[in-house]
Amino acid sequence: MKRTIKYIGCGLISAFVFSSCSDSFLDEKKNYDNVSTDIYNYYSGANGRVNDVYGWCLPTPNVQEVQLWKYPSAGSNDLIGKSTEEYSGFGSFVDPDNPLSSTSSTNSVPDYFMSTQSNVQEAVYGRIRNINDCISGIKGGSLSEDDKNTFLGQCYFFRAWCYYNLVKWYGGVSIVTDVQNPDESSVTPRSSAKDCIAFILSDLDKSAQMLASKTMKGGWGSSDYGRVTTGTALALKGRTLLLWCSPLFNRSNDESRWKSAYDTMKSELDSINACGYGLYSTSNNVNGSDFASMFSQTGRNPEAVFITLFNNFLDNGLNDTQKNNSWERFIRPSNTTGGGKNASAMIIDMFPMADGKRPATCDTYTKLAVSDSTYDENYPFVGRDPRFYRTFAFPGFRWAYSGDPTQADSHNPSYDSGKNYAVWNYVWYTSTSDQANPESGNSYGADNLLTSKSGVYVRKKSDDYDVNNSPLYQWNAKDANGGFAHSGAQHMEIRYAEVLLNLAEVACGANQLSDAVALLQKIRARAGYSASNNYGLQSNLTSDQAACMSAIIYERQIEFAYEGKRFDDLRRWMLFDGGATKVAGAPSTWTLTGWGGNTCTWLGFKPLNGQRRENMEFRVADKFGLGGTTYDSDPLVKNNVTRCAAVDLRKDLGPQLQTLKAWYKSNLVLKLKKGDARNASHVDEYMYFNPRYYFLGLSSGASVVNKSLPQTIGWEDSNNGGAAGTFDPLAQ
Repeated sequence: MKRTIKYIGCGLISAFVFSSCSDSFLDEKKNYDNVSTDIYNYYSGANGRVNDVYGWCLPTPNVQEVQLWKYPSAGSNDLIGKSTEEYSGFGSFVDPDNPLSSTSSTNSVPDYFMSTQSNVQEAVYGRIRNINDCISGIKGGSLSEDDKNTFLGQCYFFRAWCYYNLVKWYGGVSIVTDVQNPDESSVTPRSSAKDCIAFILSDLDKSAQMLASKTMKGGWGSSDYGRVTTGTALALKGRTLLLWCSPLFNRSNDESRWKSAYDTMKSELDSINACGYGLYSTSNNVNGSDFASMFSQTGRNPEAVFITLFNNFLDNGLNDTQKNNSWERFIRPSNTTGGGKNASAMIIDMFPMADGKRPATCDTYTKLAVSDSTYDENYPFVGRDPRFYRTFAFPGFRWAYSGDPTQADSHNPSYDSGKNYAVWNYVWYTSTSDQANPESGNSYGADNLLTSKSGVYVRKKSDDYDVNNSPLYQWNAKDANGGFAHSGAQHMEIRYAEVLLNLAEVACGANQLSDAVALLQKIRARAGYSASNNYGLQSNLTSDQAACMSAIIYERQIEFAYEGKRFDDLRRWMLFDGGATKVAGAPSTWTLTGWGGNTCTWLGFKPLNGQRRENMEFRVADKFGLGGTTYDSDPLVKNNVTRCAAVDLRKDLGPQLQTLKAWYKSNLVLKLKKGDARNASHVDEYMYFNPRYYFLGLSSGASVVNKSLPQTIGWEDSNNGGAAGTFDPLAQ
């Protein structure tokens, strides 16, 4: 692997060629914003500037609890994830005790509008300015029209991407298309959401057209794999059209929007396919193994419509060549040198049963059929959707890897250097009072997990050795960030499954129910269902629009769990309160008149407001007594209890799950632990998403540096003494 630096232009301005790992185009970027316009007269110079745009704009999973404006949530337990069913612990958007403020830095509304103004790369409009500079320079340069189109097509995509991420939060924002000077004279008013959507769609149409000749014959060549394509642009266009059709922006349920989006997206699907995209699948899909292995592909991956590439380099003193994906180290248990993420009991209880239907105990999605199989929360792993086992890890399941964790801690179990690793994260307590207390965290996990354990682990997107025996990480147990720190796993922001489910949703909205169901069936087929039971779907979806839409939203929740998509779906469909709560100062056009005035009622969805999320853990049964605080104080071990064989997802699950169930029944007890907060009197508190959060207001920091921009309706304007905001993002 080589790194090439070229020198071009009069000022020895350095451009660069990407390091490549086999077929990969890697996004290892430098800042070439402050350059002479002469650079655009050279292919290598323009290429370096476009690569710089990638470096500024590509999404990443390398963010944990603090979600930043520039990185859409990738499924972590950030303030977005903790505002959904996926994690417990009140995220900022659902915290009932700390309402967000637009006039104070205390509990400030998140700033996705300006962010850090002192650093142009950290500033929202700094990135847009960089793209505009690149567009202007390329247009004014002396390259051939073909080369210009190649570069401009990529720039237009990323400008649309930046604006999409603004509009989904604010509705209407300032549309800037030239290179503005960063001074007070550069003022651009906020445009309506309608105009912003039109602008995004225009940029994406330009991108798709300009990239067609290079990408619609199977995608880019191997050395450019990872760049955006015509298909990427059209996929984001579909996501944008869906946003515009959704109740958040379409309060009256204007069916013409759905029909227009459906016609457009259906007609453009062939162009997306022509770029080499499709559902990832193999001829040997065992217990959802295809669903797992698509996240551990190298090189071309048909599922990966919009991706960020990484490498597994260790720090060699040249940090600009090292770009690692941190997700694996985030989710792996601590006794493998990872961190571990704890799934909420709510999302576990909501996953479908093996027949594709919702559990009878799931009191939401009530327009969807209930499973014939009995769900027992004491053994939640029995008889579930194949994707369940690729999303969560319970005590007694294999989760193999390649590496020796004893190099980091001699008490960590080796399990043949990870190749036969099983997670046994059951816990014990040191006192009976803690054991019975749902608020107590004084439990200790088996196999040296001790206090660094999760009750149920998030497993989604893992590089599982049983699925991929050529790991994407370069193991280094003694690294400060653990053995999985140097992973080259791809991050998929838009998967092909989303392309199909976006199309299914607009098909349903346009009342093309048969088409919507056919697309659902494709997703279910890859998951492991078959035509013999209609892919686990109920029969009335082609005749009941509300049930069909509910099935699509449910499918999105399962298919994209822990990929950062759920919060956007909850906001689009206003599922915190059904859109029934009025926002102070809002005009009548904000009133939800479509969907019977309440999306939750129409869908049969239980509003998230007023609910709380708990966590589950499996503790040692009372008959084995208490344990100690050290790795060798496991009561089961002291009582000579033999563990059953860990569930191996490569084999028939039925008998294995029954064996594990019997072992649990003899040795473990389910304990529901406090997830969301309780008050000082130990009384449960519940999620509350203030309806004004559907459209965010400008933070006080953003308002101070944009004094001429009006505040959003429903929010106080810090520039006008806290007066009510006046900007209406839904105004036509």
